[in-house]
Amino acid sequence: MLRLPAPCLVVLVGPAGSGKSTWAAEHFGPDQVVSTDRLRAVVGAGEDDIAASADAFALADEIVARRTARGLTTVVDATALDPAVRAVRLATARAHGVACVAVAFDVPAAQCRARNRARPYPVPAAALTAQLRAWPAVRDALPHEGFDAVLAPQPVRVVPPAFAASAAAEHRQHERPTGLRFALHLGEFPGGAAGLRPRLRDVAHAAEAAGFDAVHVMDHYRQIPQIGRSWDDFLEGWTTLAWLAACTDRVRLGTLVSAVTHRTVPQLARIVATLDVLSGGRAVCGIGLGWYGAEHRAVGLPFPPVAERYALLEDALVALPVLWGPGGKPFRGAVLDLPDTAGYPRPLQERVPIVLGGGGERRTLRLAARHADAANVLGDLATVARKARVLRAHCAEAGREVELTHLTTAVVGADGAEVDREVARLRPRGADPARFAAAVHAGTVGEQVGRFRELAEAGVAEVSVRLPGLADPGPIERFAPVIAAFRP
Repeated sequence: MLRLPAPCLVVLVGPAGSGKSTWAAEHFGPDQVVSTDRLRAVVGAGEDDIAASADAFALADEIVARRTARGLTTVVDATALDPAVRAVRLATARAHGVACVAVAFDVPAAQCRARNRARPYPVPAAALTAQLRAWPAVRDALPHEGFDAVLAPQPVRVVPPAFAASAAAEHRQHERPTGLRFALHLGEFPGGAAGLRPRLRDVAHAAEAAGFDAVHVMDHYRQIPQIGRSWDDFLEGWTTLAWLAACTDRVRLGTLVSAVTHRTVPQLARIVATLDVLSGGRAVCGIGLGWYGAEHRAVGLPFPPVAERYALLEDALVALPVLWGPGGKPFRGAVLDLPDTAGYPRPLQERVPIVLGGGGERRTLRLAARHADAANVLGDLATVARKARVLRAHCAEAGREVELTHLTTAVVGADGAEVDREVARLRPRGADPARFAAAVHAGTVGEQVGRFRELAEAGVAEVSVRLPGLADPGPIERFAPVIAAFRP
């Protein structure tokens, strides 16, 4: 099945009776199709009211322009044999940065005539003959008119931009598999506090069964605005990880990430060491600069300027291994002055992995290259690939190797229909389905495999995945085949 990027403008081109309306109805929702025949019935006496054609075409132009401006996928169901009409469609798409594809319905003349005769409102025979006579020249001109693609009618699926080119990557993964680690990122806790304990336990068990390598939680004092409301139920991160340690046997456990301003550095070191001991050596220390000033103010924490936070962050990256090490020698950094770094029990791991969150290319990634074990970044594929190159350059300068990890969101379905149902279930009221699908990277198992293969090729070693609406193991079970595709 061919994948088209959302949003896109699809221009159907072909004589009457060539199957345009049938194809559109099979692959797109009725609200996505702008039919000039139907618009004749809106502004005239019916679909056969030829006198209403000019008004119908003008209305079609207006609807297409407004939908495209709003970033809505639109299919224009009209003959579009006039090159000037096609030029208007293409210009509309370009004006709003939307992909524009033409679908050419090259059907034998006899078949067009037979279909036309069977229509409730057939096109006059003379008009159809003129269309058929013009068709070969139209068909031959289409590849030279500037469309992003000229397609034959075939099964298509409009997908978020992240999946538009993932088919080739999916094929590469099946032909020449590569490894990739996956972490489950818990960023919300739907369903109410009363049943949260058993739900979280079931989610943890399902994550291990599905093959996730780690479970990460956010470390905030309230829900962040990118995900929900400040009054939504939200668990304290490190306490949650302690509970998860008791529920699991294999997955690594950590925050993604703890703001360096949320606790003193020795406090964080003790919390991580305790989790490592109680989990049997599975703790990961995710740490970052901190960004949520309103949260700090709400709970009475200072929120220093960026330069001061960077100084504290660098000190913390250096001090944490000292605080987890033997003895109690003092530590003095740019802003930290610790007369005694003793703390027991020490972590079971020889070195607790430190993941530095943030994609700042000049400062954060340089700090990761010098002091961390991994750098976690956000962004689309091109952004991640660029940050991977920057991190490699910083690592070469520092003489160290540091992994790149990536935080993303995914909604998964076995097929397009299941993906659409999940999008309909999860999207906020009034949200455009296509834009929501793009925001959460909603796609089939195969599409997700292709996307993650592209991330692996860009240099990502581990992907932390948030599955929206994770109130039961269902989303984890749907994601399991994606993980399996990256296992030996």
